[in-house]
Amino acid sequence: MTTLDAMMAHIRNRFAVAGIEDPMAEARILVGGLLGLARTDFITRGGDRLALEDEARIHDAAGRRTRGEPPYRILGRREFYGLDLTLSRDTLEPRPDTEVLVDLVLSLLGDRRDTALDILDLGTGTGAVCLALLSRLPHAKGTGTDLAGGALATAAANAALNGLSDRFATLRSDWFAAVGGLYDIVVSNPPYIRSAIVPALDREVREHDPLLALDGGDDGLDAYRAIAAGCRAHLKPHGFVAVETGFDQKAEVRKVFDSAGFREIAAAKDLSGHDRAQVFDMKI
Repeated sequence: MTTLDAMMAHIRNRFAVAGIEDPMAEARILVGGLLGLARTDFITRGGDRLALEDEARIHDAAGRRTRGEPPYRILGRREFYGLDLTLSRDTLEPRPDTEVLVDLVLSLLGDRRDTALDILDLGTGTGAVCLALLSRLPHAKGTGTDLAGGALATAAANAALNGLSDRFATLRSDWFAAVGGLYDIVVSNPPYIRSAIVPALDREVREHDPLLALDGGDDGLDAYRAIAAGCRAHLKPHGFVAVETGFDQKAEVRKVFDSAGFREIAAAKDLSGHDRAQVFDMKI
C-alpha cells in the first residue's frame, strides 16, 4: 500500500510525461473524484495509506486519462451550478462557461423568479441548463428535449439525483418538431461548431463528446436558424429565448434572430471574456 501523497506525486509525474497541461490540477480532480476527497483532504490526509483496490482504480483511471479521455468523463459526473450531474456518451460535459447562460436568464427575471414559469430546454443533454434554472426558480417547470434517447435518460436521472423530477419532463424532439404549448423561457446550448472544424478539435472533445451536440453545419448556425424559426409559435407574451453561442458568432446569431422577428435584449461574456450568451424577445 502507498500513501495519498505518494500516489499524487506519481500521478502528477505520469500526467506531466504525457503532456497534460496542468498535471497537478488534473491529478487532484481524478484522485479526489475517485476517492470522494475535498481539496483540503489532500493537505490533512496526505499520509493516509490507500487500500489496494483504490490504488488499482486510480492507476486504471490515470491510464485512461493519458490516452486522451477527459477526467470528468472518467469519473462519469461533473458539478454544474451547484448540481451534481452524471454524464453519458450521448451528452456534452457541462462546462463552467455555460453557467453564464443561466446567470443571464436569472438576471432578466426580476420579480418573476417567484412565479410559475414554463421553461423549454432545446437539446437538453445532461439537463444542465434547465435543471440549474429550476434549482433557482422554485415554482418553475421545465421540459428538456433532445434527439438522443440516451441524453433524455441521463437528464431524467439527473433531475432525480437533484430532487427536481417533479418539475422536469423530457421529450424526444428534433428542435420544435414534437413540441406543443407555450413557454415563458426557451433556452438552448445548441451545436455551433462549423462542420469543417470538428475534425480539428482537441482529442478530448473530438473523441469523447457526441457529434450530434457539436456539429452546427457548414457555418455553425443551423441550430440557431431552427430555433429562431420555431420559437415564435411557442413563446408566451413577454417570453424570451436565450442561447449559448460560439465566441465569434454574436453578430451572426443576432442577424439570424433579427430576420425571424426577434430583437436582442441582453448578452454576456464567459469567464475568458468571450461573447457566450444572448437573449432575444419578439419585436412585436
